[in-house]
Amino acid sequence: MEVKRRKFQGVLNILSFNRHFYVSGFIALAVISAALLFFHASSLLFWIIILGFSYGLLIPLIVSAYVYDFSGFYNFNWLKELNIPDTEQRFNLNINAGFDETSYLIKKTLPQAELQVYDFYNSKQHTEPAIVRARKVSLVYPNTQQINSNAIPLKDHSVDTIFLVSAIHEIRKHDEKVLFLKECRRVCKPDGRIIMVEHLRDFPNFLAFTIGFTHFFSKATWRRAVTEAGFTSFQETKFTPFMSVFNCRS
Repeated sequence: MEVKRRKFQGVLNILSFNRHFYVSGFIALAVISAALLFFHASSLLFWIIILGFSYGLLIPLIVSAYVYDFSGFYNFNWLKELNIPDTEQRFNLNINAGFDETSYLIKKTLPQAELQVYDFYNSKQHTEPAIVRARKVSLVYPNTQQINSNAIPLKDHSVDTIFLVSAIHEIRKHDEKVLFLKECRRVCKPDGRIIMVEHLRDFPNFLAFTIGFTHFFSKATWRRAVTEAGFTSFQETKFTPFMSVFNCRS
């Protein structure tokens, strides 16, 4: 299946999945602006608030357009640069949190290897409104299977590469993240690895998403989770200042 992305699909997804945030933001801006005008607040205060809200509402969309629509992220050149072997003997996993934009692209990039897709979304544990909406429009790769985050239904040491692309941050509890990563390590072959792609809770993402950057986790948090899960190698490659690609091995 050839996956063709629409123009500005990335930023349109952000708007659609997080519309509660934008609706609330515009309502708050309207109420505060009306109050300031009613009480004849200083024009300086009025414009500071207008500019502050405008920054918080518009900059995340501009950064999202840059990362997802103009940086070439979905060309998957960043994946090609990892030099992952592609043969019929290799078995790869792509695990998502209910929104899958990458499985067809991974298969296109690594066409010879077998690809199995799992979805660990749990409506009782993963309650973010954005992911609930995203699931309704997600592509479904053939034979995608629903799993629990603490149980991957495969034998020990059976997988070459596990892809976790903008997915695992939906697991909010640290202990659950560690259990999930332990399962990933269990099913990985001795020379296997996981490729994890995430925004980070860091300064560039704070500038981009303001308070929204708390939806992500810091590099230190990921390093701790990966280490507690038993991985010994944790290498980071930056894809734009806002995205990190982590290459983890046992």
